[in-house]
Amino acid sequence: MYRLIALVALTMVAFAANSLLNRAAVDSGAIGPAAFAVVRVGAGAATLVALVLIRRHALPLWNRRRWAGALSLAAYMVGFSAAYLTLDAGVGALILFGVVQITMFTLSALGGARLSTRQVAGAGVAFAGLGWVLWPAGGAPVSLSGGLWMVAAGIGWGVYSLSGRGEPAALSATAANFCLALPLTALPLLWGQAAAPVTAPGVLLAAVAGAVTSGMGYALWYALVPRLNPATAATVQLSVPVIALAAGAALLGEVPGVRLILGAAVVLGGIALALPRRARD
Repeated sequence: MYRLIALVALTMVAFAANSLLNRAAVDSGAIGPAAFAVVRVGAGAATLVALVLIRRHALPLWNRRRWAGALSLAAYMVGFSAAYLTLDAGVGALILFGVVQITMFTLSALGGARLSTRQVAGAGVAFAGLGWVLWPAGGAPVSLSGGLWMVAAGIGWGVYSLSGRGEPAALSATAANFCLALPLTALPLLWGQAAAPVTAPGVLLAAVAGAVTSGMGYALWYALVPRLNPATAATVQLSVPVIALAAGAALLGEVPGVRLILGAAVVLGGIALALPRRARD
């Protein structure tokens, strides 16, 4: 069980790294959000397909369930990149993982999953802690367009996470998802986004995000999701914004305040509460 916890933690770090790479590339103007998403998915697809071929596994492109994964992955990729043009990083993370949690809880409940009182309480505590950490002081306005893009991304990632629960081969399924999502992710380039900047540093950041923290991270997540119940899978992802903020503080030399430290403790406490008993023993 300790190995499962360690792998989940590693996956959450990869997810947090995606936020840092996306903000570094798009916020700096090194690359446009649509181009970032395309390079990210393309690099992830190339890396994953190469690994599948090396292992001589099948690439299930025409599996009927594949389109749920591809469509939801494309929605997440495009929405995530576009939202950071106008959203504060903290507010964006709050919207994203709040919507992910709501989506996974709602779809799981509609699918007949039974959620314990402890799981619901843990999710509520974690979400409250996340809101305390990330909500901007002084009532700063939230961009409607950015918020809607991040809501789309959150719904996409929630569906994507749940679609992986029945996958027998995580690496092959993730590679197929990335391949099918690539043309869908490229569609925004046809809607006037082609003129956005594309620089070598931006392409490099997008490629790292696609090949390493997305491609490999998502393959690992697909392998772990079947071992977690939906409530736990939704709640542990609330740790990602806290990890991203801590990493940003370390990399940028920012000193985390008391609010961040206490809020992070609340989030992690909520996650611990939501974990099933066998995962905590």
